[in-house]
Amino acid sequence: MLILSRKKGQSFSIGKHITIKILEIEGDRVGLGIEAPKDMKVLRTELYEEIIDENKQAVNVSDDALKNL
Repeated sequence: MLILSRKKGQSFSIGKHITIKILEIEGDRVGLGIEAPKDMKVLRTELYEEIIDENKQAVNVSDDALKNL
């Protein structure tokens, strides 16, 4: 894991096409701006994990439920 120290208004890049900018710092909260290609999905980790869990549940459908479709 890379750990960086940044101040408000500073930024860092991930590859050629992604830039993360520190927009604001209020107490223990940091506001970030993310510039990335429009075709790239940017999701909060908790939302991404929720999608993964829902997909796993969808795969575990009973045979009876499939027959009813």
